Amino acid sequence: MENTPNHMPVSSFRSNLESTAILIPESIALLEALCHESSIPKNSSLLTAGSIPKHYYYVAKGLFAYYFLTDNGEKVIKKFFPENTFIASASALLTQTPGHFSIEALEDSVVLSIPADRFKALVAERHDIALFYINYLEKNWVIEKEMLEISSKSDDAKVRYATFLTSYATILPRLKQHHIASFLGITPTQLSRIKPKP
Repeated sequence: MENTPNHMPVSSFRSNLESTAILIPESIALLEALCHESSIPKNSSLLTAGSIPKHYYYVAKGLFAYYFLTDNGEKVIKKFFPENTFIASASALLTQTPGHFSIEALEDSVVLSIPADRFKALVAERHDIALFYINYLEKNWVIEKEMLEISSKSDDAKVRYATFLTSYATILPRLKQHHIASFLGITPTQLSRIKPKP
């Protein structure tokens, strides 16, 4: 990961935080001070399974896949993270144990890394940051994860694909067919069969 001189990612991070209507300017400044900017080349790993994560990441530019490998070595993508989202192996961070998930850049990307221990210290010290943290986790990791799990277990591939098209409409042109198939838990050949014919 290379350090980059461009300050636009930090501006993007600040704008994203300001849009929450929860954080006060002083708290935003404290969070900005924690950020370290890095470039992640396409197909590079931001985090590998088996490691104990130490950071949260903000995606300032690019696109990431959050995935695990099955016993057969097949990649199963659980979630995509485009610009203006936070990404982490959340359970591994919370328990400080080796994680089961890897995070890979699908494009040349830029992230802001935030040390988890220093962030947690701010969560403990500042009520508005704690509220922001709870709200973000509830919306993006609890509610969304639950809905995806229900869909993956109860819907057939055609319904899952239709749901996928709605959920990830903005990044669809940036994904390869094998990325979509991996997310749906099917093969690229099966994906081609369920896609509507032109």
